Amino acid sequence: MRWRMMAALMALPMSGLANAQIALDPGNKFTVDWNNRLGTDFAYLARYRTDDERLVPTPGHPRIVFMGDSITENWAKLADDFFTPGRIGRGISGQTTPQMLLRFRQDVIDLHPAVVQIMAGTNDIAGNTGPMTPEQTQANIRSMVELAHAHGIRVILASIPPADQFPWKPGLEAASQIVAMNAWLKAYAARSGCVYADYWSALKQADGLGMREGLSSDHVHPTKAGYAVMAPVADAAIKRALALPAPRKTAVE
Repeated sequence: MRWRMMAALMALPMSGLANAQIALDPGNKFTVDWNNRLGTDFAYLARYRTDDERLVPTPGHPRIVFMGDSITENWAKLADDFFTPGRIGRGISGQTTPQMLLRFRQDVIDLHPAVVQIMAGTNDIAGNTGPMTPEQTQANIRSMVELAHAHGIRVILASIPPADQFPWKPGLEAASQIVAMNAWLKAYAARSGCVYADYWSALKQADGLGMREGLSSDHVHPTKAGYAVMAPVADAAIKRALALPAPRKTAVE
């Protein structure tokens, strides 16, 4: 009952939350925890709450927050040398844009970064928190960008990395949906004054359907070599974003 009431109260662009689409496997701790948490901490605010409270300034290093899903979370684990002082990973495995939007204030705005990178969409296409249309994903991304800009935070919009299949969603045709969403992300970044980070082009095979050999462990998640390819793209995007004037704050504190 609690979950149905919560779902009914969600805003329309965040629809599709009622049916978890990650199959429950009693022997898999991730899926057990995922399904248990949907009704108690949908956005998983507890994941970084204490870490957020313990953050201290790093003088001389602008704060950059990386908001995302497992691709972002694994980046911090596999390539921690990329996360130099001031760079903060806030990725959570399996998450969709509705979940990221709900935790955006805690894990981004309240950290007062100079820049946020938003990498999202893989799990929306997979339907991890229920079926979603591209327009619903786009609405949630637009909301995160607008919230960031209202608080004077520059935004990097990251492309969805290439994937020709999702191991946890057999039979889903993902590649063309990723290409379409990336086209929208690139165009929206140009319209909204964001920087676009094109990881898809850096990682893709010649046919554009998946990642090049050795850059992914499972068709979706980059290996350490994959993150090494992504790092220069991120560095260039951060440099471009920091060169932009900060958006004019319009939020009322």
